[in-house]
Amino acid sequence: MLLLRNVPLVLTLLFASHYYSFSQNGKVTIYTTTNDKQSLFTESSGIISPKKVDATQKIRVIGIDAATKYQSIDGFGFALTGGSAQHLVHMSGAARHATLQELFGTGKGDVGISYLRVSIGASDLNDHVFTYDDMPAGQTDTTLAHFDLKEDKQDVIPVLKEILAINPSIKILASPWTAPSWMKTNNDVKGGSLKKEYYGVYARYFVKYIQAMKAQGITIDAVTLQNEPLHPGNTPSMLVHAEEERDFIKGYVGPLFKAKNIKTKIILYDHNCDVPEYPITILDDPQAAKYVDGSGFHLYGGEIESMSAVHNTHPDKNLYFTEQMVIDLKQFDIVSPVTRLIIGAPRNWSRNVLLWNLAADKKYEPHTSNGGCPFCEGAITVEGDSVWRNVAYYAVAHASKFVTPGSVRIASNSYTQLPNVAFKTPAGKIVLIVANPAADAQRFNVDLKDKFYQATLAGNAVATYVF
Repeated sequence: MLLLRNVPLVLTLLFASHYYSFSQNGKVTIYTTTNDKQSLFTESSGIISPKKVDATQKIRVIGIDAATKYQSIDGFGFALTGGSAQHLVHMSGAARHATLQELFGTGKGDVGISYLRVSIGASDLNDHVFTYDDMPAGQTDTTLAHFDLKEDKQDVIPVLKEILAINPSIKILASPWTAPSWMKTNNDVKGGSLKKEYYGVYARYFVKYIQAMKAQGITIDAVTLQNEPLHPGNTPSMLVHAEEERDFIKGYVGPLFKAKNIKTKIILYDHNCDVPEYPITILDDPQAAKYVDGSGFHLYGGEIESMSAVHNTHPDKNLYFTEQMVIDLKQFDIVSPVTRLIIGAPRNWSRNVLLWNLAADKKYEPHTSNGGCPFCEGAITVEGDSVWRNVAYYAVAHASKFVTPGSVRIASNSYTQLPNVAFKTPAGKIVLIVANPAADAQRFNVDLKDKFYQATLAGNAVATYVF
């Protein structure tokens, strides 16, 4: 059930979202996606010119400067929630393998997802709430003797192992939605805060998780310490103020990671762009900052440019885009998520882009009750062995297939009318992603100094060019 086997070739230069691969003979390979879905990552071709386009044409020029480099790119992908894994693990072996190969493979019909986010315990897209050390009411387990990954062993871990067999180098970020209830001020999975007397125990909880996953053959590249720490209304959830996360990092989890030789990165915050003061507060403390790799952001509030504000304050620390829901419940719109996230986050120093979430069914299930998301569409919709691809799939595919890990963002001039971002890959290719938010087609030139291309981008469309 590979996508590219089911779409027609389009031999035209008028397109919506497309991918150009410039070979030695000057041919351009194009992949196209349009808002009207007449093209969905559809392949076509074109020709480049060795001559500079006449400037008297007065059309926009996107100039690319490969010598001006910014951040390295770790990858593009999704959250593999417990619900996503549940759908995938219930597929037949052959159908699941074909689906995972398409998602995570690097072949002709694959889209090369290179980064995943998983939950430490349940997220709101599990069918029930759990942590790895739940205890009966009134009981505690300060030695973590009852710590067990048993819930994840039913779905998340088997699916991760199959993904790793396809892409052994995929990066995995792990985030908790809550600490065990017995560690919290309200003794509940929803809301409340971590009791200070359990800071040390909870730090050991992270270490046990990383070590237990490693024993399963799964390396956790990075952790955030709390998903959406300023949103205690989710189920599950936990309120963590900036000062609390700062103290937890510098007094407990940071020193413990160092003592236990844990190489997993610590990424702080993991919430919306409307409160950049949160990560800055922690990074301003040198005793906390020395343990921190960088900050994670969502975009349900605020502006993506807040990531640059944090970078400008602490340019020695990395930035990550760790979550955003992208859905097409009312209409298919490829332009908005590509502009805001696939283009916007890297242009503001993010090393990755992760969307929410990988898979759901037609009813947007599973999710927790009394606070779980009832409308979170997956990048793919899974019903038995049948798979449908949604807008988030295509948005990520236009980057993940081409901007491989280790790529570097490079300079390109951008216009409000033609938002874009450029990368240089480890193989030496130049990748340019462009969006056209206007209703009408736009003509523009791409100037690579030694290569030039005249493009026409249809209205309400995006494009990926690989030189």
